[in-house]
Amino acid sequence: MSALTSDFAGNTVFIYDANGNHLNNTIVSDYDKDTHQIQVDEMPGELKINDTCKILILSSPAPCEFKGRVKKTGGQTFIAMYMGQEKESRNATRYPVNTPALVTAFIIDGTVHSLQSPVKVTVINISTNGMRFSAPYYSFDNDDKIQMHMIINSNRKMITATVIDHNDKENNITEYGCQFLGVE
Repeated sequence: MSALTSDFAGNTVFIYDANGNHLNNTIVSDYDKDTHQIQVDEMPGELKINDTCKILILSSPAPCEFKGRVKKTGGQTFIAMYMGQEKESRNATRYPVNTPALVTAFIIDGTVHSLQSPVKVTVINISTNGMRFSAPYYSFDNDDKIQMHMIINSNRKMITATVIDHNDKENNITEYGCQFLGVE
């Protein structure tokens, strides 16, 4: 690819088929800013040349959502992002993730307070604006600001978010909705 930049390179990317079914989590190995194309470390086997897909890149300071088409040039397979960045509205698609994470700190009055014992959570879904995760019953309150660490394919992301809602489930589990404050 030409005109490579590091805007998305090295970031975790979630890849979905055109219907929003999760196919793979991998890393953006290269990004061509001029043609809006990405190469990924591992292209899902379910995607063939000219298939459309949806991708969510965990970039800083916030995730970016694109639609794309799988292409091949010079023996290299890549995804051409043809719809541009889409900002989420409240009714936008949330993508399933189902990956473990750790909440490692609370942020109170701008100061980070690390937890002696991180809280193990499971990220259920993610969008460009936020995410939903499950945790042990009543671990957090609305308006709590938290730091969470996710490791996907050896790539660590620190997410800062505000808890905006919660819903108690069976088996002493609570699901929390969060709005992103930052992704690093």
